[in-house]
Amino acid sequence: MSAITSQVERAPLRGAKVDAPASAREAGVFAHPALTTTVPKEFVHRAAVAEVMLTSWKRRGDTRFTVTAQWPRAHSFFTPSESGLHDPLIAAETVRQIGALLAHAEYGVPLGHHFLMWGLDITVDPAGLLVGDAPASLEVVVTATDVKRRGGSLARLGYEATVLRDGAPVGRGAASFSTAAPTVYSRLRGRQDLALVRALPLTAPALPQSVGRTSPVDVVLSPGHGPHRWQLRVDTRHPVLFDHPVDHVPGMVLTEAARQAAAGVLERSSLSPLGMSSTFKRYVELDAPCMIEATYEGRSADGTTESVRVTARQSGAEVFTCLVTAMASHIRS
Repeated sequence: MSAITSQVERAPLRGAKVDAPASAREAGVFAHPALTTTVPKEFVHRAAVAEVMLTSWKRRGDTRFTVTAQWPRAHSFFTPSESGLHDPLIAAETVRQIGALLAHAEYGVPLGHHFLMWGLDITVDPAGLLVGDAPASLEVVVTATDVKRRGGSLARLGYEATVLRDGAPVGRGAASFSTAAPTVYSRLRGRQDLALVRALPLTAPALPQSVGRTSPVDVVLSPGHGPHRWQLRVDTRHPVLFDHPVDHVPGMVLTEAARQAAAGVLERSSLSPLGMSSTFKRYVELDAPCMIEATYEGRSADGTTESVRVTARQSGAEVFTCLVTAMASHIRS
């Protein structure tokens, strides 16, 4: 789940023409129609421009859109794998950003509304994720599959996305979320002042290599009681996972926790999942312990992949589940 709290006036988007400053016209800056920029960071719920993956979008029909994106060759958190592949979770973040972008830019959701993520799925083709000599330029074909309105405003959006690189599909994703106005969100959360929510004291990280990371700063799990059990480690100072202040644990933190828990079960020092299917059932609060448990699900019928199911529980309730699928290890019996 993610939320954005800034309030800005919604600018015209489709077909809007902006006169260039005289100095820019004289310099010929606007004589190059192929110049690339990111989409407004507010549209994808990011505070840092560096964390915006999307570069443009266009409506192709009532429910179809194309979105362009770019993945950097290196990233402070979505680090390439040991075999030189883009991190599959950057694909998941790209799919997440697309939903926010379309909600604001095409479905008229005001900035300042809150988004409640319910599902986020991603599958990737490793052959198409090789880090090249330049950032990966992508086109994403998006189809809205579930559009629900309430009182003329978008209440829920579900969509599917196919990620193309050089015209070939390298990943597929799906997501769904609902929206809430600030007043509705405050009632839903049942708190008088969400800004007063404080996270638990930061717990010690698990050994990075035991959960597929290289730096303890990026570890989101703390050792728990028993095998394949951890406590969610919530570092609200992390510049990527907590790009801006929120009153609950963001969905991408839980997705990363699932990846790290799967790496722990599969005993991988680095794990690039082939697929992740996440369900967000309830808010995960910052001020209460959240326990993560992972269970090995076995291999596929052809023996090429293996899966781990990850479950998060808080205050006695199941709040998140994720099925992580990875290439089978040759050393596991």
